[in-house]
Amino acid sequence: MARIVLNETSYHGAGCIKEIPAEVKGRGMSKVFVCSDPDLVKFGVTKKVLDVLDDAKIEYELYSEIKPNPTIENVKTGVAAFKKSGAQGIIAIGGGSSMDTAKAVGIIIANPEFEDVRSLEGVAPTKNPCVPIIAVPTTAGTAAEVTINYVITDVEKKRKFVCVDVHDIPVVAVIDPEMMASMPKGLTAATGMDALTHAIEGYITKGAWEMTDMFHLKAIEIISKSLRGAVANTKEGREGMALGQYVAGMGFSNVGLGIVHSMAHGLGALYDTPHGIANAILLPTIMEYNAEATGDKYREIARAMGVKGVDDMTQDEYRKAAVDAVKQLSIDVGIPQDLKGILKDEDVDFLSQSAMDDACRPGNPKDPTLEDIKALYRKLI
Repeated sequence: MARIVLNETSYHGAGCIKEIPAEVKGRGMSKVFVCSDPDLVKFGVTKKVLDVLDDAKIEYELYSEIKPNPTIENVKTGVAAFKKSGAQGIIAIGGGSSMDTAKAVGIIIANPEFEDVRSLEGVAPTKNPCVPIIAVPTTAGTAAEVTINYVITDVEKKRKFVCVDVHDIPVVAVIDPEMMASMPKGLTAATGMDALTHAIEGYITKGAWEMTDMFHLKAIEIISKSLRGAVANTKEGREGMALGQYVAGMGFSNVGLGIVHSMAHGLGALYDTPHGIANAILLPTIMEYNAEATGDKYREIARAMGVKGVDDMTQDEYRKAAVDAVKQLSIDVGIPQDLKGILKDEDVDFLSQSAMDDACRPGNPKDPTLEDIKALYRKLI
């Protein structure tokens, strides 16, 4: 048996944030709770949506106490602020951080028995769908607007925990490339490589099947064609990435990921390494490690990335071609190629154990040992 969970409704294309008021009113909301991070508020990105709400005379309350890797504290403060606001729904504007915070807040409001945020780790047995969320991504990467996952940082225990819950998916996703246009180069590159990691890990994960393969291969193709342009801020590149990252989310949300994510989560929790950068650095090395467990899938990855002549290659050749294509894209968009200056050798044991305990690890096509994970980290320092 397989299951697919997607948004009830999604809008795509430049200017589609104009559809938000009709969705708010059509769902009987008189006031909304807007979750957005402080930088987006500061740089006027959030304001684009607030202006649309103002024009439609929709009441809202803005909550922006959100860190780049949202913490248990951010969620608790958000829950209290939502209760006080009297809102009936949430509009999440931002990258993964704003959306993950909104999901956790929305789940706790609808399922108060989970107010201890740590109790949401893994697959929590919540009973009720979360408060309705309208998700407006401002980065082309996490696809949090179409996934059933969110990640919270436990500052006290120096770890990130992954929550997987069908009840947390936003009812509406509004994917407007104009909301992503002010992303700086480095963030565009990092979030874009996060999206590519989703597509590749989702395609080779143990739970992959025909329907998700369809999403993942198309996402790899769109992302590898669009990311360089998006980093150079071309209209086509931005639009391609807005779509490509969403298509990847439609897939991986339903089948899981692998150890690139498990190992990246630890780096984010311990060093605050941006998630996309951690993924991008780890991806080629872990692709090499996983290759033997992927059958002929790397041939299709290489093909989707535009490599010519894959049908005339041996298995070793097309596996190398897929890894090389990923490396080249990463270099072209300016991602560092190793963890020097990020990862300290004395932290490898702690990080490796965290990666083994991470919810994404069981989906990896090859079952890693603790020693395997340590060796993979060390290969990059």
